[in-house]
Amino acid sequence: MSHALVIGGGPAGLMAAEALLSAGHRVVLAEAKPSVGRKFLMAGKSGLNLTKVEDAAAFRAAYAGAAAPLSPMLDAFGPQEVQTWAEGLGQATFTGSSGRLFPTAMKASPLLRAWLARLDGMGLDRRTGWRWQGWAEEGGLRFDTPDGPVVQRPSVTVLALGGASWARLGSDGVWADHFRAAGLPVAPFAASSAGVLVDWSPHMARHFGAPLKNVTFRAGALENRGEAVISARGLEGGGIYPLTPALRAGHDLTVDLLPDISVDVLAERLARPRGKQSRANAIRKALRLAPAAQALLMEFARPLPDEPAVLAAMIKALPLPHAGLRPMDEAISTAGGVPFAALDEGLMLRGKPGCFCAGEMLDWEAPTGGYLLTACLATGLWAGRHAAAWLAAA
Repeated sequence: MSHALVIGGGPAGLMAAEALLSAGHRVVLAEAKPSVGRKFLMAGKSGLNLTKVEDAAAFRAAYAGAAAPLSPMLDAFGPQEVQTWAEGLGQATFTGSSGRLFPTAMKASPLLRAWLARLDGMGLDRRTGWRWQGWAEEGGLRFDTPDGPVVQRPSVTVLALGGASWARLGSDGVWADHFRAAGLPVAPFAASSAGVLVDWSPHMARHFGAPLKNVTFRAGALENRGEAVISARGLEGGGIYPLTPALRAGHDLTVDLLPDISVDVLAERLARPRGKQSRANAIRKALRLAPAAQALLMEFARPLPDEPAVLAAMIKALPLPHAGLRPMDEAISTAGGVPFAALDEGLMLRGKPGCFCAGEMLDWEAPTGGYLLTACLATGLWAGRHAAAWLAAA
């Protein structure tokens, strides 16, 4: 029986391991942390978003520049397959109003326990505390382990080492140094799905933790309607995260505080006679903004313009001065990693025959909303199946 090695115990690595086990191969899974799936479990703490149920074209569009290389993998394991997979592990699912698919239990832990039980039953050999240290001169793979240095010489390898965010959960990006030492290309890491830093005035402190709901954020050519939370350090949440590529490129950030009302209707409301009301009261009643949105307007638009049309235009595109993205280690994921040009169609490294790559270590990015997890599972399955095929042809 062939010996397959999978390095990385996140969703991509576990999916690759399952594909190899299903093909009848002995699989060792090496994970640097004391347990597997740590980032997966953290993602599920606020509700595990498995995938997004929507039109295939819209689903692919979420992956921007990586849509073409990922397409065959998402065809093989897309939203419907994710749902079938989760339910096959005994986890009932439901689709929310936005099309996001969740396990009924909401958390990641029941799904992960069921998955590991199935993999263990298939014979998976899990080795935790095994940190990969690169390739040995004779071609093996070096590890620091609780029992000292170890060299593995597998028949095939799948690397699923993650990106460079949330280092404490295992995605520290250190593997990139081992790639460079071996002469393999790595695109620089950058924060993806990250919040923005804002230097608030003291008046905003009472709104920390408050959500901005049903607003539309814009940066460059990107826009997204969603929700963000005002925090002590800035803005974060699903409304902001999809704009990360444009914000990284230096585009300004604006927000439409009333996306369902046209600028002309707003201007007409603001131009109505206010009678004995103060101007502030008249504006408040005309706009009917939620407290958090009202605070944002006052933070960045004072003194409010006297001309109704000018104020209406500002409400529809309120500039949000910021100090850039949150640090990369605080981002949900990262862009950068192994370029697709360095891989063949089966995700095997052209410079390392028999060594495949999967998951967030590939150079692609996707917004939150289930896209990230789906592609990690899809690339893991793809790499595992092609690794098994490579073994069969050897």
